Amino acid sequence: MYEMERVPEGSTFPRELEEIATTKPIYKGKSPYKKKKVQDKIQTDNVAHYDLSPLFRPFGVHHPSLRHVWFVKDICGVVCAIFTWLLILYAEYVVMFVMLVHESSNIYSLLHGVVFNILSFLAVASHLRAMFTDPGAVPKGNATSEGIKSLGLKKGEVVFKCPKCISIKPDRAHHCSVCQRCIRKMDHHCPWVNNCVGESNQKYFVLFTMYICLISIHSLYMAVAHFIHCVAKDWKGCSGMSPPATTIFLIFLIFEGMLFGIFTGIMFGTQMAAVCSDETGIEQLKKEQRERQSRWLSMKAVFGHPFSIHWFSPFSTPKFLRAEKYYSV
Repeated sequence: MYEMERVPEGSTFPRELEEIATTKPIYKGKSPYKKKKVQDKIQTDNVAHYDLSPLFRPFGVHHPSLRHVWFVKDICGVVCAIFTWLLILYAEYVVMFVMLVHESSNIYSLLHGVVFNILSFLAVASHLRAMFTDPGAVPKGNATSEGIKSLGLKKGEVVFKCPKCISIKPDRAHHCSVCQRCIRKMDHHCPWVNNCVGESNQKYFVLFTMYICLISIHSLYMAVAHFIHCVAKDWKGCSGMSPPATTIFLIFLIFEGMLFGIFTGIMFGTQMAAVCSDETGIEQLKKEQRERQSRWLSMKAVFGHPFSIHWFSPFSTPKFLRAEKYYSV
């Protein structure tokens, strides 16, 4: 297959030739060992996009808040999202039809019913916005020579390219293996909302954890108070169901309120700490060093500018103050 030059005994190779002779044989013609060219392959998109504008036009709404729907095609995330809705629906049923309907005080029932339903509605709305909002995905496959030239880089400036989605990675962007996209200011991928928590939907995720924590605490208080009230009245007239059925419903609601109240309370606290410190969860794990904004500017970067009641509304799209940075020196 190949021939090597013979060297008389006792003679030595020059240093350059010795390396070649001992590591690489000299071939006549083409080498049978060809180097395979490594080509960049873009991962298949795991996200579906829908335009809901035509559905709102008959009602005179031309620019709805949730106009473009982003949906991650992940079966685990879909199951977790449906499970979340079922838990909220269960709490709604127990609070309204097991406890409040049979309360003797109409003012007590009306007050707690209105508060609980408002918080539940805001929690579901925040969940839907966090789930169906584009978290800040970077355009896929834009890391081409034309795309890089269009940035007008100066000498000493470099861009970062994602080898998985072949995109130019802006500052603070990271690749999500579930969404299979690079996400700006990505904090983590949450299966409970079936989406990444990133630059454009972190506000809705924070509101979701806050409202779920509030309705968990509220339902826990009402369940314990109702249970004590029923025991004091020897289960007479405190519920339309039998005492064993009422007890089971209340026990499950107390367990749900305690579990999700603690879980979402911790999540809300960690998210607010990340917002105030201007550091995402991934940046904290990787210990990335960078300049940070003040707490007030970091809050505005997530909830919008300026401060208003819209910070607490899942129906308000925040106005971001963002200067997109694709390169570094």
